Amino acid sequence: MTFEELDLDPVLLSAIEEQHFHKPTPIQAEAIPEMLLSKDVLAGAATGTGKTAAFVLPALQFLLDVPKPSRHPRVLILAPTRELAFQIHKVVKQLGTHCPFRSNIVTGGFASDKQLEILKADMDILVATPGRLLNIMTKEFIDLSDVELLIIDEADRMLDMGQGPDVLALIEAIPGDFQAACFSATLGGSGLAKFAEEILDEPSVIQVDAPNQQSDQIQQFAYLANDKTHKQALLKSILEDDTCQSAIVFCNKKDRAIELADWLQAEGVSSTVLHGDFIQAKRLEKTNKFKQGKIKVLVATDVAARGLDILNVTHVINYDVPFRGDTYIHRIGRTGRAQQVGIAINLVERHDLSNLQRIEYHLKQRIPLAKIPGLEPNFKLKDTLKKPKKKKKKDTKAKKKR
Repeated sequence: MTFEELDLDPVLLSAIEEQHFHKPTPIQAEAIPEMLLSKDVLAGAATGTGKTAAFVLPALQFLLDVPKPSRHPRVLILAPTRELAFQIHKVVKQLGTHCPFRSNIVTGGFASDKQLEILKADMDILVATPGRLLNIMTKEFIDLSDVELLIIDEADRMLDMGQGPDVLALIEAIPGDFQAACFSATLGGSGLAKFAEEILDEPSVIQVDAPNQQSDQIQQFAYLANDKTHKQALLKSILEDDTCQSAIVFCNKKDRAIELADWLQAEGVSSTVLHGDFIQAKRLEKTNKFKQGKIKVLVATDVAARGLDILNVTHVINYDVPFRGDTYIHRIGRTGRAQQVGIAINLVERHDLSNLQRIEYHLKQRIPLAKIPGLEPNFKLKDTLKKPKKKKKKDTKAKKKR
């Protein structure tokens, strides 16, 4: 399938060509036609599959097909984090470069007076995080009465972050009928099903990638580490290898990320740290330096890395092995993007073995072991592809009164 076959306007096809998109990804090929038919959509697609364009293109096509003057947004796109909201807005600008539509973004992390100035301007598309938009709406500084298309991205993460009630409150402020699309990394779980049921009307359900699938373009390895000193030596050796041009190093906790970034800098490795306590302006400054190649290594926590979409990241390194398989998929999806090959590396101490076992079970495959000459571990890895044992439930029946 080609983009021309999707019945998109020539101005959109020109923008697509300028972005060097050669053919629709599976999620784009399935979601765009359904949305263009004005159907509600519930779509599951893993990170790095092109899902942002899958809803931005039909949103722009809708505005082209049904032009009408409006001072208030006709398309509302909600994202769980400000980083993701900025990335979506960037794609809106790129794909809408030849369109006359005005778009704006409203998120936390900025002074409220600046946000209010933004909302005074006419706009066709608004990208926002639910909490900040709801706060502004309750003060009657935003009018959602003209919204005709609502798009919710990363709905599963929204629910994980407790944003479901905010989204439903915003929907209550849309008085008329509207088309809705809900995108999520996974479609499993009763919470998402109930959430989608409250928002969507007889949706077309699309599942492109199962939630435990990772890109075939990502090569995965695990290095066993004896202790912290050994782990640091492994990390430095990997980062100094000629194949490593840029790397995101993940830590499970903010304090460890700060400590590790300081250690790398002391070792002469160009690095910076990104965690959830930084204000938005500082986050943008750090990520822009990393994108521009001024900094080689970005040490990040999961909260800070949500929504990061940076091309040419050659390596993702789990300095701390994550606790959950879906977190692992999200992390390694920061590399191997846009048909490029990426490398995902796990530094595994003995206490990380249970986490590695959990991830391998989630992936339904083993992660190959690798060694660096001179930095071999002093222990061996046991078979890790066993289903994690469940704790036995206590027999409470005997304790019940007869």
